[in-house]
Parts: sequence; structure tokens; C-alpha cells
Amino acid sequence: MSTFAADLKPILRLFFAERRRALLLGAALSAATVAAGIALLGLSGWFITATSLAGLSAVAITFDVFAPSAGIRLLAIIRTVARYGERLATHDATLGVLAALRERLFRGFAERGAARTLLHRPARLLFRLTADIDALDSLYLRILVPAAVAIGATLAASLALGLMHPLFGLFFGLFLLCAGLGLPLIAARAARKHARRRAHGIEALRSRTIDLVAGQTDLLMAGRLAAQRSAIAAADHYTGHADDRLNRVETGLTFGFGLVSTLLLTASLLAVAALAETKAITAPVAALGLLVAFAAVEPFAALRRGALELGRTLLAAKRVAPRLAIAEASEPLAPPLPGFAFSLADASAFHENSSVPALQGIALTLQQGERLAVIGSSGAGKSSLLALLSGELPARTGSLAAVPATLLTQRTELFEDSLRGNLALANPDASEARLRDALAAAGLLADVEAMPRGIDTPLGEGGLGLSGGQSRRLALARLFLRDTPLWLLDEPTEGLDGATARDVLCRLSAMADGRSLVIATHIRREAAIADRIAVIEGGRISEISRRGEAAFEKTLDRLRPD
Repeated sequence: MSTFAADLKPILRLFFAERRRALLLGAALSAATVAAGIALLGLSGWFITATSLAGLSAVAITFDVFAPSAGIRLLAIIRTVARYGERLATHDATLGVLAALRERLFRGFAERGAARTLLHRPARLLFRLTADIDALDSLYLRILVPAAVAIGATLAASLALGLMHPLFGLFFGLFLLCAGLGLPLIAARAARKHARRRAHGIEALRSRTIDLVAGQTDLLMAGRLAAQRSAIAAADHYTGHADDRLNRVETGLTFGFGLVSTLLLTASLLAVAALAETKAITAPVAALGLLVAFAAVEPFAALRRGALELGRTLLAAKRVAPRLAIAEASEPLAPPLPGFAFSLADASAFHENSSVPALQGIALTLQQGERLAVIGSSGAGKSSLLALLSGELPARTGSLAAVPATLLTQRTELFEDSLRGNLALANPDASEARLRDALAAAGLLADVEAMPRGIDTPLGEGGLGLSGGQSRRLALARLFLRDTPLWLLDEPTEGLDGATARDVLCRLSAMADGRSLVIATHIRREAAIADRIAVIEGGRISEISRRGEAAFEKTLDRLRPD
């Protein structure tokens, strides 16, 4: 239970930090709805019974029918208004909290190192932002509020019945609390494993179906199409079995509530009959007590669904909680000495969950306005060095001082948004003229102006609608919008044809005038614009050469030609 409490703590803290008043208002309105319903049923029973008895006696003429009638109408209005307000308040508060949860979770996954890990399993982020967040709506709507309201209703009913006889109210309250809360807890414990299995099964089913649809060509070529269909069928069978077990638990819980309700009402009927026989209460009061007891059982039925979803909710909380705490703002890198873009002194770095250093013993400096090419085989540490300089990868040992930098990665990350929206990621405050200047500098403005909607042209997922060269130029335009003194480029023209690559490099070189550049590459044309070349092998700098030296030309000749 301590683990569950630890997982739920940040969730609950965020719930009440974001919408405390709305959540409390929703709970209060829910309690008012239930209280008005209990009072309405009890008063109606009393009024009908009292009216019937008055009609059989001589007091019919003096019997006041107006005050009870007005009370019944008032309670009906209160119940209707409270129910409507409760629906609005609880759902508005829940949706607002879920939106805040998604934003907080997205920020958590954007922390240093987390985004890089997600590149290997992008579906995980989608499931966390959708299925897991949706599962957490049960925490407030189907667990916390119904439980609080049921307990409050039990206390109110016990007090009302206690006025008839203290032992009647006491035993009624104890039995209802123990049975009404005990049954959902037992059901939640029995359903927890199956709810978790169902959540895992649905996730596997979705993931495998997406793999089948997106990778059907590769699966067909590899002869794995039938195996993938079998895997989907297995996930569906696994999920169906979990659903069947949950349905059985729900059936048992429903039967249990029915049995408890029957026993409680039978006992209440016998109690009020005995009290009425001894003249301790009148017949109308006996009817009121019986109907109050009947109505007090109803709020516990709302816990049924919450009990079945508790396992799924706890699983979602366990998955989401570690990323909910907003990472404290990372301290900016220490500034280098005047005249330098960065300086590294015996720096070593490790990737997350890796015991093998990605970089070790790096000693390197770069002057302002200087251009450095970093070359080496795949896995030698080129991208890791750029990640270290950008602050994405922390230095575990040694020292690092650097000016603010912008990193252009190998992959062009474009989103299903307009061209303007994709550009605004780099500089949300950029004016229309600034955006067009960046597009022009990247050689993309003419293509954009030829589109029907210009800069507001929508793109598909991953930038669908643009060619590979256009996508790279759009990424280049975003780089130009980032006014930082250091640009870090990871194979900026990889995958482009020779003419496009040379044009991109020419524009990049012109826009970088006065800035410092670090280019990770294995292509001659990219390294040729550098003032120095550093060779990295096994995470270590093995050689540095400067333009004009024989070693510089020799190193260039080792690279892949244009």
C-alpha cells in the first residue's frame, strides 16, 4: 500500500494544485445531490403515510399538507439543480486536470535524456498521454467522490435513524460502512490483477496492430505477416480473457450489493416495526426511517465501477508518476572565457542506464567564429559530443563551459501542423517578415509561395507533403530563427542529392557568418567548410588538424566524397 500511496501522491497533489476549488465544489454538489435524494425519499414516505393515516381519522381537517408539499418540491428542485451542477463541475474539473496532467507529462518526457530514450519506443509516449491519462479520470470521478459521498450519506442516515433509537442508528451505520466499503475493496483486490492485464493487453493489441499496418511491406518481405497476425490474435485473446474475469468480479460485486441491501432493508424493516409497535415512533416516522435506510445504500453502488478500475488506475499512476514532477530548471552551462565558444577539460559522459562511457577524457576548445568538423566512424561519439555541448548529455567528470547553442539533429522532426506552426517552434515571437527571411535564407520561400495556402499550408504527420530536400530546408529555416552564437550540426546534408546538399551548405555557411559551428560528419563537403577537424575514436579525440596543414588535407581525403 505504501507503493500505491507513493504513486498516487504526485497525482493527487497535481489534482488539487490545478483545480482545488472546482474539485471541492464538485464533491460538495455531489454530496448535496445524494443528501437531497435521501431527504426527498424519506419526506415523501412520511408525507404519504401521514396523509393516509390522517384521512382515516378525524385530524384530516387540521392536517397541514402545504408545508410537506413545499418541502418535497424544494428538495426535488435542489436535487435536480445539484445534479446538473455536479455533472458540470466534476467533469469540467476532471477534464482540466487531465489537460494539466498531459502537459506536465509531456514536459517530463521532454527532460534531458528522456526524449532520446523515447525515440526507440515512440508508442510508449502515445499510450502514456492517452490511455494512462484517461485511466486517471476514474480516480476522482469514480473513486474519491463516490467514496466520500457514500461515507457522508451513511453518517447522515445514521444520525437520522439514531434520533429514532441510538442503537438502530449505530448498528445501521457500522454495518453499512463495513459492507458498503468492504465489498468494493474486496472486488478491487480481486480485479486489480485482471485490470492490469487488460491494460497491458490493450496496449499490446494497439501496438501490434500499428506495427502490422505501418510495417506490412517489411513484414511481407520478411515472411512475418502471418506471425504478426497471430501475435495480434494472441493479444486479443489475452485481453478478452481479462475482460471475462473482470465481468465475473463485477457480477459477484453486484450480487454482493444486492444481498447486503436486502439484509439491511429487512433488518431496518424489522427495527422500525418493533419501534412502532412499542410506540417509540409513529407509523409515518417508521416509513421515513425505512426509506432513509433504503436511499442510504444507493451511493455505495457508484463505487462498483471504481472498484473494477482501481487496478488500471494504480497502474497508470505508477507509469505516469515518475515523469510528473517538473524537472527543476537545469542550470545553464558555465560561460567560457571571453573569445571562446566552448571549452572542454577532461570531460567524460555516459548515456542513461549505460556503464560504458560515451565520451571520455575530452579536451577541446573552440574560439568564437571558428568552425570545427568532428569525424569518426558510426558509434565513435560524434553525436554524443554534440549532445554534451548542447546540454542534452551531462558531463559526469571534467568541466564544460559553453555559450548557448542550437542543435540540428540528423532527423528532421516535423509535426502535423502548418508550415508556420513548425517554424514557430524555433521562435514563437518571430514576425511574418522574420519567418519569410528565414525561409528565403534556407532556399524554401519560392516553394512555399507556390503552395495554395503559402506559409499556412498544413503538413501531414512527419512533414508529409514536403520532399526530403524541402523538409531539410525547413529544418534549416528553424535553425536560422534561433539566434544563438553556437550551432551544432549533426550530418546536416545527409540523404540529400549533391546539388541540394551543396546549396544547403552554401546557405548555411553564409548565415553562420560570425557564429561558431561544430559539424559532426563523414562527408567531405561538410568537413571542407571547417577551420579545424577533430577525429574521434571510441569516445576519445585522437587527432586535431587545422586548415593549411598537410594533416588537414589528408583527413579530408579519408572522408566520403560528395
